[in-house]
Amino acid sequence: MVRALPLLFSAAVLLPGTVLASPAAPPAPDSGDTAWMLTATALVLFMVIPGLALFYAGMVRSKNILSVLMQCFAITGLISVAWVAFGYSLAFDTTGMQAGTVNLGSFIGTLDNAFLRNLGKDSLVGEFPESVFITFQMTFAIITPALIVGAFAERMRFSAMLVFMLLWFTAVYAPVAHMVWAGDGALMWDWGVLDFAGGTVVHINAGVAGLVAALVLGKRRGYPGTPMPPHNLGYTLVGAAMLWVGWFGFNAGSAVAADETAGMAMLVTQVATAAAALGWMAIEWITHGKPSALGIASGVVAGLVAITPAAGTAGPVGALVIGFSAGVICFFCATTLKRRLGYDDSLDVFGVHAVGGIVGALLTGVFAAPALGGFGEVADIPAQVWIQAKGVGFTIAYTTVVTYVLLKLVGLVLPLRVDEEQEAEGLDLALHNERGYNL
Repeated sequence: MVRALPLLFSAAVLLPGTVLASPAAPPAPDSGDTAWMLTATALVLFMVIPGLALFYAGMVRSKNILSVLMQCFAITGLISVAWVAFGYSLAFDTTGMQAGTVNLGSFIGTLDNAFLRNLGKDSLVGEFPESVFITFQMTFAIITPALIVGAFAERMRFSAMLVFMLLWFTAVYAPVAHMVWAGDGALMWDWGVLDFAGGTVVHINAGVAGLVAALVLGKRRGYPGTPMPPHNLGYTLVGAAMLWVGWFGFNAGSAVAADETAGMAMLVTQVATAAAALGWMAIEWITHGKPSALGIASGVVAGLVAITPAAGTAGPVGALVIGFSAGVICFFCATTLKRRLGYDDSLDVFGVHAVGGIVGALLTGVFAAPALGGFGEVADIPAQVWIQAKGVGFTIAYTTVVTYVLLKLVGLVLPLRVDEEQEAEGLDLALHNERGYNL
């Protein structure tokens, strides 16, 4: 989010009566900004259902397609309700926060705005309704835990997944979003971490949590000896295309206005994604002898992830470098590194989202500098890269520890993993009594 954002919505969240009590007429929302943010919000939701759902569904075996789709839909419903009940307040409430002062408010908001009790119909964020901002941020909160699904696909119980996701959203997503985006007094905001649209909050967060979940649950039966090819790469390519289109809402929408920042964010998103797709395709062609459909789809997502933190500050040339770097680095992490370390991250959530997010976060510190064609306020590139690295390191450490603890706690109450017979039968029949294909 742009760094002026908390100043825009703090009055609406904390002092809703101030505007109403003023003798002057309440300010009217700008129709252009409002229309764009409504559109951006719909685009981000489109990224999850159907985009991410189809992207993941095509990569699993046919006996598990419905389980992945079901998880994405259930998370969408669960997190929407939790966001209204307490998530928005925990992430964006600024009670007790003060620039340069580290206290509880530096890490998490209060419940003063639980169930959106301070929201009025006329409440504004900048020049558009706060209700739209709430829904826009809700879609970010939805897609982050939904991304984790790909790491433990084909082996986690549905009931345990729901409980874990609710706890993870509360204890990991909301605090990290608050620390990065809540404004003066928030921990990583005060450090000066640049994360325009969620490279740290969404992608590193989800990718690291996915790896932890994959390690705690263990490998799928037969992995890596048994072939487990994607059952329908057509679905995956369609899903990747939907993600590409929807990501303009994700990145350009994070300008929270229909302005020149949104326009540049749209341009660099397209440029970086294209460069990453070509980079992944090229290195795969050189390494394996043939370019693959799954490879170019994965490269697209790697580029989208990497440009996310830099979308508001990088220029077109910086976007080319960020995207191409992410395509190449994520290729090796999702193939060579994964094989050497032996972990079973089913759909490469760590290799694409965590690694792509790290690449993007670090290179944001480089290409936000006007000296390199950026539009940020970075004068000392090494200093900003160090700040970015601190943010990355803190997020990795926090997410790793809390995710591990939450999985272990859920495991004390509910079995985390389906049994061997259910896994062999497939989660569609075993957990939902349905088949994706009835021939």
